[in-house]
Amino acid sequence: MLTKDHLLEWIHSPRIAPFVPKLITTLFKGYSRKDFCYDLPAGITVAIISLPLAMAFAIAAGLEPERGLYTAIVAGGLNAIFSGSRFVIGGPTGAYILIMSSIVQKYGYDGLACATLQASVLLFLLGFFQYGKLIRFISYPVIVGFTCGVAVTLFASQSKYLLGLRIPHTSSHTIGHLHLTYQHAEKLDINALFLAIITLATILVFRKLSKKSPGIIIALTLATIINWCFALETPTIQSKFGAISHAFPVIQWPHISFALLSKTFPDAVGITLLCAIQSLLVTVIADSLTGTKHKSNCELIAQSVANIGAVAVGGVPSCGTIARTTANIQVHAKTPISGIIHAITILLITVLIAPVVSLIPLCSIAALLIYVAWNMFDFAYIKELFYNWRTEAYVMLITFAITIFVDLTTAVQIGVLISLVLFLQKSTETAKGKIWQAIENTEGKEEEGGIWKIVLPHDIKVYELEGPFFFAVADILTEIFSYFDEQPHTLIIRMRAVPFIDATGTKSLRRFVQQCNTRKVHLFLAELQPDVLQSLEQTEFFKIFPKNRVLHSIDELIPPIPKTT
Repeated sequence: MLTKDHLLEWIHSPRIAPFVPKLITTLFKGYSRKDFCYDLPAGITVAIISLPLAMAFAIAAGLEPERGLYTAIVAGGLNAIFSGSRFVIGGPTGAYILIMSSIVQKYGYDGLACATLQASVLLFLLGFFQYGKLIRFISYPVIVGFTCGVAVTLFASQSKYLLGLRIPHTSSHTIGHLHLTYQHAEKLDINALFLAIITLATILVFRKLSKKSPGIIIALTLATIINWCFALETPTIQSKFGAISHAFPVIQWPHISFALLSKTFPDAVGITLLCAIQSLLVTVIADSLTGTKHKSNCELIAQSVANIGAVAVGGVPSCGTIARTTANIQVHAKTPISGIIHAITILLITVLIAPVVSLIPLCSIAALLIYVAWNMFDFAYIKELFYNWRTEAYVMLITFAITIFVDLTTAVQIGVLISLVLFLQKSTETAKGKIWQAIENTEGKEEEGGIWKIVLPHDIKVYELEGPFFFAVADILTEIFSYFDEQPHTLIIRMRAVPFIDATGTKSLRRFVQQCNTRKVHLFLAELQPDVLQSLEQTEFFKIFPKNRVLHSIDELIPPIPKTT
């Protein structure tokens, strides 16, 4: 008979544990009424914060506000159910606005749906094959670069709504947005600008008073009341997009074709990287605030499921959100149940008071997005970069410039490439070799300047490798013999500080074995790490190299010399 203990043993097994959602583990540990009393107000509070943002991000991409709401409901709920973190709140986010807007303008909503579905598949594969930890190799300056670029683009795209300009067409680029705003500046609507200032000022005042206050909701409510009472006639959500539907989200599968899938695949890669980077960054922030530990691969699979759910109801791309997750923690959420309550609350608000929400002025939504854009700038970190790490600062500026002047997809892809180059450069610098020096004494081994010295027989030499032995440093063995005054009879390659070896490194090691055979040098490998030894065993390396020449310790060939009395 299957018991709770059997299930606990199964979900904690090494193969299953990385993919078991936190919702399941927290429920099995015992979910109490006290936990629910924390999760309920937390979920409602975060829903109040999420509601206007979900609409705003959809509107900013040129889509109907319902698509943002349905994403917050369905993707937010699925993310909470399958998440690898206790606290992550999923939904639409500002990081997607630029890429969503670009796809919608080129291919319409069906193109965005195709790109999101492909991104969902890629996210699932990343999680299933446990590549979650690889995202950490994307350098933070790259992330800051395209985040700041998105912020500037977000500001530019909302400038027409902020000023109440009725521009008949739009642009997919930041400079284009600003140029159109400049061309139509004489059509400034003073009422719209007034409401935008009121909205922004209210948000800032309540944010200053308390980070937990529903300042955004209060600001939008106040602007809506002023616009209605004084008949200012500034454009609203309803006048631009029609009344928000108060129906439940229903399945509305988009038109999908092979041609559209192939056209949107580069954008899908951009969405994948953005989602993975931001979602895992959010989980790390949540861990640092709460002392918990997330499951990165489980989180990627959760994002995959959430995005499929979003597309199924006509929504937009979703990922973990920093501000809403942080708010969830600040109002003392305990488990993923708060994320589920957050989704249910948005659903109830949408169904019950959608006509009222439709009356929110677009200029107030623009003011909210400008507030979001401002908070996307990490000014303290940018200042630190320019003062202490100029190279990383230039990397940030390159990514920032590409985001603004080209597009976000290209910026993300080039940013990943730059991160890879920086990683290889740092790895190459840490990978090195050194020759042990012989000393004339009878004290055995000693350390001087970080280098071990040892009494060596004249015909034995020791060369120590340090750092990863991979393709970027695989030629490190090629010139070993040029370091010796005379060719040794026996050469020991010590690899205690080599954490891993790749296929190119293995091939280089095989060539070196052949080189030693040609020179009639007796080669030994000493103190291999388990992962390195396993990698060599999985290849044909030991068909050309005797395994009995793998030493557990160099003392097997160089026994310690006893001290003299």
